[in-house]
Amino acid sequence: MARVIGIGNAIMDVIAPATDAELAGLGIHKGIMQLIDRDRSEHLMAARQTSGQRSRLVPGGSVANSLAGLGRLGLSTAFVGRVAADDLGRAYAHEMAADGTAFVNPPVAGADQPTSRSIIYVTPDGERSMNTYLGISAELGEADVDPSLFTDGSWLFLEGYLFDKPDGKAAFLKAANACHAAGGQAGIALSDPFCVDRHRDDFRRLVAGQMDYVIGNVHEWQSLYQVEDLDAALAQATRDCGTVICTRSGQDAILIRGGERVLAPVRRVTPVDATGAGDQFAAGLIYGLATGRPLAVAGRMGCIAAAEVIGHVGARPEADVMALFHAEGLV
Repeated sequence: MARVIGIGNAIMDVIAPATDAELAGLGIHKGIMQLIDRDRSEHLMAARQTSGQRSRLVPGGSVANSLAGLGRLGLSTAFVGRVAADDLGRAYAHEMAADGTAFVNPPVAGADQPTSRSIIYVTPDGERSMNTYLGISAELGEADVDPSLFTDGSWLFLEGYLFDKPDGKAAFLKAANACHAAGGQAGIALSDPFCVDRHRDDFRRLVAGQMDYVIGNVHEWQSLYQVEDLDAALAQATRDCGTVICTRSGQDAILIRGGERVLAPVRRVTPVDATGAGDQFAAGLIYGLATGRPLAVAGRMGCIAAAEVIGHVGARPEADVMALFHAEGLV
């Protein structure tokens, strides 16, 4: 069975209930994600403890969530990320391992930055207000990548957010080269159109050089190739990369490999919490690709996994996604 190795931000989700009045008192804009600095993070953590409200700790980060989904589908998974040797970091490493994903790098003792965290306030109406401090995870570099992780048939999955810093870029290239040397497949999620805007030339070199598969949404692909027409963007993408996947927010996903172009049908559901939809789409898709399913089947697996996760609060599966695949005759 294939092994999937992911590289991404190791972010502990600290999930706490809150009222609208409490959000206003903390100066939090409801329903959005804000990047915050260390001082603001420590202030919110202290306020959470002072309130006496119990918080739930859930390991997060886009690729980490995808690995959790892949592990629950039966694949062997390993995660390359950085956490500090503090309470949150040790908890992150322990919970990832307990969920079946090998946490490769031990927590860093004496780190200058603490473990990354996203402090998420959930109001009674279900809205999630996220306050994310990137911390030590953004410092991941080449030294964190061990080429011996990769064996014949490994699949590598990279998180575009980490491409923001030179050390992250170097880590990605080292991992992709090690993966290919072991006969594996390397891919990336573009993650965010603004991230693509900041590093367009480097992203294009990566897509055209080291990547065997790339996942992006409409806005990310249009940003990468600086065109308004999606078909024009995907035409350029297929000249650069062997397998191109485009998600379209409630519309059928587009998958292109070689001369084959298929649509993966999306069955509309009312989302309870859209967090993690892209992460679990990637999990279902990579499971299908790594186990040799036809392109259309792999795409449909991604759509099923995404639909499951938006049906409840949280970015990781709660239902038996493999049973959902069986119900549609995909396995």
